[in-house]
Amino acid sequence: MTTITTKDGTNIFYKDWGPRDGQPIVFAHGWPLSSDAWDAQMLFFGTQGYRVIAHDRRGHGRSDQPWDGNHMDQYADDLAELIEALDLRNAVLIGHSTGGGEVARYIGRHGSDRIARVVLVGAVPPLMLKTDANPEGTPIDAFDGIRAGVASNRSQFYYDLTIPFYGFNRDGVETNEGFRESFRLQGLAGGIKGQYDCVHEFSEVDYTDDLKAIDKPTLVIHGSDDQIVPIKASAELAIKLLSNGELKVYEGSGHGLAQLEADRFNADVLTFIKA
Repeated sequence: MTTITTKDGTNIFYKDWGPRDGQPIVFAHGWPLSSDAWDAQMLFFGTQGYRVIAHDRRGHGRSDQPWDGNHMDQYADDLAELIEALDLRNAVLIGHSTGGGEVARYIGRHGSDRIARVVLVGAVPPLMLKTDANPEGTPIDAFDGIRAGVASNRSQFYYDLTIPFYGFNRDGVETNEGFRESFRLQGLAGGIKGQYDCVHEFSEVDYTDDLKAIDKPTLVIHGSDDQIVPIKASAELAIKLLSNGELKVYEGSGHGLAQLEADRFNADVLTFIKA
C-alpha cells in the first residue's frame, strides 16, 4: 500500500492517480468512511487529466489506528504532511461532511499557499452542535446516540445509518443496496476508537474561524434534504463566513449526493475548477 508516515509515526494510506503533471485534486472523506467513498470522482477527474489524491483519515480505512491523536487539528496536520510530501501546488481541496471540517481546519492552520480552490460538500462547518448561539444545530443527545451506536454494534449502526445518509427513507428515492453495503464495509475497515473519537470532531468543534481564513474561491454544495448535516445549520451559515463563496443547493437531495448524483456533482465541480 502507498503510505506516508507522519511526524508522530502514524501511517496514512493514500491513493495518487492520474497524470503527474495534471492539476491536483485532493479529496477528504466523510465519517466513518474512507477514500473509497470518492471512487466516482477519482475515476471521472482522473480521466479528465487531473491528478487525483485521496487519503484515509487516521483511524479510518487502511490508515493506522492510533489510540490518541484522533482530533481535527491532527487530521489537518496529517493532510498538510501529505500535501507537502507530494509537493502539491495549485491544488483543489474537496471535503465531504467531516472532510469539509478537515479541509477548513487545514487552511486555518496551514494557510492556502498550495491551494487554488475549495469545494465543501454536505460539510459540517461552521458548527453542528445546537447551542444558544447556534439554535439551528443538532442537540447533543443525537451525537451521544451516535457514540452509543458505534460502541455497542457499529456494524448494524452503520448499516442503519445509510437510510438517512442517502435519503432512502424519502418517497421516490430507490434504495441502493450496493451503496449500503459499501458504506458498512468502509466503516468496519476503520478502528472503533478513532471513529468514536471522531464523533466529537464533527459535532462539537467550531470551524467559524477556519471558514473566515479561506481566501480562495469556494464552492459549497449541499442537499436541501440533508438529514445528517442539516443545511440551515451548515451551508447557509458557512456561505456568510466565506470571503469568496458560491452556494449551490441540490433541491431534495441528501447527504450522500456525490454518490447518488455523481454525474451532476462531477459536472458542477468541473465547471467550478475551470472557471
